[in-house]
Amino acid sequence: MTPLRLIFSLVLLVSSVSVAQARTVWVDDQLYLPVRSGAGTQYRIIENAVPSGTPLVVLEAGDNYTRVRTPKGTEGWVASQYLSNEPIAADQLRRVSKQLEETQTELTQAQQKLATITEERNTLQSAENNLSTQAEDLQSELQRIKNIAADSINLDRRNRELREENQKLRNDLEVLTAENERLEAGKESDFMLLGAGLVFGGVLLALIIPMLKPTRKTDNWA
Repeated sequence: MTPLRLIFSLVLLVSSVSVAQARTVWVDDQLYLPVRSGAGTQYRIIENAVPSGTPLVVLEAGDNYTRVRTPKGTEGWVASQYLSNEPIAADQLRRVSKQLEETQTELTQAQQKLATITEERNTLQSAENNLSTQAEDLQSELQRIKNIAADSINLDRRNRELREENQKLRNDLEVLTAENERLEAGKESDFMLLGAGLVFGGVLLALIIPMLKPTRKTDNWA
């Protein structure tokens, strides 16, 4: 194996080990945690005052010390006993409190949305009631119009009947008028005949009466 391949293989092996060991831990419930240059208190502090709850990336795990990378990018060793695989209680409480606040906000928004939907539903219900009332009014008006139309039809039929009766009465009146004129003409003719008869009778009496008077006899003694 060539030296180049050997070096490349070692680099891949170290990289694989580093990736396999890279995980996140949190500084336990301590006020501050110093980061040292080596695995022991005899090594100098390269980053001081790492507060509790700070997430650290594990680079190499040991029995008493763990090599980590801080959020600032510092790589060093810290005491393993002050590390936790879970966020500390304070962080968990803050996270839960934040989730609770978010949930409360969502609940408030949901309540507001429910109130808005309820108001819209009430508005739609009121509009539906108004439409139902209008529909009933229109139905009543339609029935009234139908009744008026039926009455109009009946009136039109009755009007035609009355016109027919009126025409019949006119025809009867014309017949009676003609008959009356004929009778009047007959009466005038009878009056004329009666007058003529009376005149003729008067003339006849005037002729007959003188003939009925006795004639005077001639007085022979004169």
